Amino acid sequence: MRAGFIVSAMASLMLVGLSPGVQAENTPPPPANKRNCKNTVPFSQWLADFKREAIAEGIRPQTIEETIGGMTPDQGTIARDRKQGFFSQTFIDFYFKLATKNREQTGKTFLKRYKDIFDRAEQQYGVPGPVITGFWALESDFGGGMGNLPVLRSLVTLAWDCRRGDFFRGELKAAMKIVERGDLTPDQMIGSWAGELGQTQFLPQHYLNYGVDYDDDGRVDLIRDNADVIGSTANFISSMGWKRGEPWIEQVQITKDLPWEKADLAIKLPRSQWVAWGVKGVGENLPSDDLQASLVLPMGRNGPAFLAYPNFDVYTQWNQSLTYALTAAHLAARMAGAPNLTKASGNVVSLSYEQIKELQSLLKRRGLDVGEIDGKLGAGTRKAVKDMQVKFGLPADSYPTADLLTALKERS
Repeated sequence: MRAGFIVSAMASLMLVGLSPGVQAENTPPPPANKRNCKNTVPFSQWLADFKREAIAEGIRPQTIEETIGGMTPDQGTIARDRKQGFFSQTFIDFYFKLATKNREQTGKTFLKRYKDIFDRAEQQYGVPGPVITGFWALESDFGGGMGNLPVLRSLVTLAWDCRRGDFFRGELKAAMKIVERGDLTPDQMIGSWAGELGQTQFLPQHYLNYGVDYDDDGRVDLIRDNADVIGSTANFISSMGWKRGEPWIEQVQITKDLPWEKADLAIKLPRSQWVAWGVKGVGENLPSDDLQASLVLPMGRNGPAFLAYPNFDVYTQWNQSLTYALTAAHLAARMAGAPNLTKASGNVVSLSYEQIKELQSLLKRRGLDVGEIDGKLGAGTRKAVKDMQVKFGLPADSYPTADLLTALKERS
């Protein structure tokens, strides 16, 4: 997802204790309030105010009663939203739990089965089929794990809650408009606790704005209609700036002597520069051209390495977690014919959850912005690690090591 927050707990990711998903619209949502915020407006008062607001925006009173009449908030949804996630898996652990051989083969089967639809979507939107199936696999296991909760109740709860109420009020109104448009009935809106719907987990505003009736049956059904899933997902990806005919990610081999500070998703250089520094393709030569690319080292200079091209930006807009984005992108590349990673590429000594929290605390004491002290290796922590590696004269590959942690403790 685009820089902002992560909103859902998709079925497959819940199995490994993660909760990335799709965020609403192509602009960052407003910052969330703190997890320990308190609801001060009684639900009945909030609901009456919301109904008046929805009517003023053109939603029919009948639709409002049909969708949320008599509804009460779900404390379980609030508890899930407030829960502090625990994440201590490395990229390679996450990758092999989610980007399975079975999902790769299912994706390839779908690409053959729905070839005409994928071809049409690529011609219309410029998005290759494997990119769609990569997201399809991770978001719902091709429809096998879309969630089993009443979405409207989740949305009402999150819209009333103090943490992200403004954001979810918009999603709740969009869900009502989906019902008014005739795409889904309220009873059919079954999905994730964060309000996402369908096989590629669209929030209601995505559903409303990018959903496409791709088989001309008169409605957009992203829960049961695979043609609509393919067309709508392609439309949404295209809206985020996908560049037709360009690659998105490529695994590469690196030398032991690189300007490591250049290995950063925020730094894009011509592919010819990476070639000049000794970066090589896997299984085929790397073109020495002007295509812009970033060198991404999710586990540092001793782990797997990737060149991320401009189209990879779509993956980090879909989900801001670098681990998720790389997994989805490389799974798509495999579905397009690229080789799998090897587990040996993950033989890197990594810090534990508690060690990363300690590292974050030490970095924060030095005035560096790491966000929450949460044991997660997010973008802020990676940037702070890189800054400190440069200061200490260590290889600045943005991956925390025991050497860095020791240096921070000794110099604190």
